[in-house]
Amino acid sequence: MIPDKRLEELILDQKEMFLSREPGMSRRVDFIRHCAHEQIVVISGIRRSGKSTLMRQFADRYKEFYYLNFDDERLIDFELADFSSLMLAFNKIHPGLKVMFIDKIQNVVGWERFIRRIHDEGYKIFLTGSNANLLSSELATHLTGRYSKIELYPFAFTEMLDFEHIDYHKVSSSKKAGILFAFDKYLEHGGFPEFLKYRDGEFLKRIYDDILFRDIITRFRIRDMKAFRQFVHYLFSNMTKEASYHSLKNALDFKSAMSVRCYIGFLEESYLIFELFKYDFSLKKQHANPKKIYVIDNGMRNTVSFRFSGDSGRLLENLVFIELKRRNAGVYYYRKKHECDFITEYKGALSSAIQVCFELNAANREREVNGLLEAMKELGIKQGMILTYNQEEKIPGQKEPDIVVVPVWRWLLEEPVPELG
Repeated sequence: MIPDKRLEELILDQKEMFLSREPGMSRRVDFIRHCAHEQIVVISGIRRSGKSTLMRQFADRYKEFYYLNFDDERLIDFELADFSSLMLAFNKIHPGLKVMFIDKIQNVVGWERFIRRIHDEGYKIFLTGSNANLLSSELATHLTGRYSKIELYPFAFTEMLDFEHIDYHKVSSSKKAGILFAFDKYLEHGGFPEFLKYRDGEFLKRIYDDILFRDIITRFRIRDMKAFRQFVHYLFSNMTKEASYHSLKNALDFKSAMSVRCYIGFLEESYLIFELFKYDFSLKKQHANPKKIYVIDNGMRNTVSFRFSGDSGRLLENLVFIELKRRNAGVYYYRKKHECDFITEYKGALSSAIQVCFELNAANREREVNGLLEAMKELGIKQGMILTYNQEEKIPGQKEPDIVVVPVWRWLLEEPVPELG
């Protein structure tokens, strides 16, 4: 139990620090909608993606509020029973408030019971947390129907352009050169806010190491740290490639495919990697088929893993995948006779087929088009596109719909179309 006087001092110290922080560049979030509804707002995402900054931006919408950050060594012994003392301290400092911001909520075991109780008492609550599975599973169990979720990723390309003060509206020839130059940097270095601010690759390596050691190795008590680090390094180096748990087991000389499956689950929970399932009408087959692995940020990947010559196409594909996740699309890959990189889903209906290649040329044109057409025909999809580095054309269909070829940078500048959320 934390002494009342100490708890009050801590609350005052933390709020003063919170308010002294720069609010940062406004993220592309519907602030009005999230503030207007009565649901709990949950902000989750990878470390250092800007969750606390976004919370600070939400706080600017309110005159007064309660605030607490559990990523503080003075709260290391905080337990579920201490929430009663916390509420007493809040009300003693500033009676009658009904808005609460809590950072790093997942550090307290059983937090969801407290949040449910005060939400039922009429509090508007904003929470942050880094662990995807912890938040989603416990929210689904205890807070069903009481929350809305914001998954925060590193900066989108448009946010990066805003950060760099580059005008991307009504693209002219002169603007296009600057946008392409910025896109080259974004493709290579990614969008972590603090990296864009300081341009220090060590920053990305520290995030990576913190996630591996603090969020995964320590939490899940992984004994063979060397093997685990080699496994993650292999996944980052081989992103976008198709692999099964058994093939990864054999490649890395693991004892069981179950260990591979568990490790990938841990990495997904921390937002470091994402598994992409092969589309199949059978959910059982979707889970049994080989998966593709994508990573959270190209800059982090290039900092901590091996680079291969000619891997610009893989960087482009990874960038598109993360953008589709950012737009809240359901995403799969398709493979039958041919392959299609991405099939997107919106509100339970398949909406588009997407190929990604750095350059559409004589050597790959037939393969890319056939993969797209096969997926569209087999799955009844009307919209097909090929995203490239900087090519633009329309491939007229005969019996099939037209296929549009669009530069990735231009696609990124468009507002998310309805079927992509």
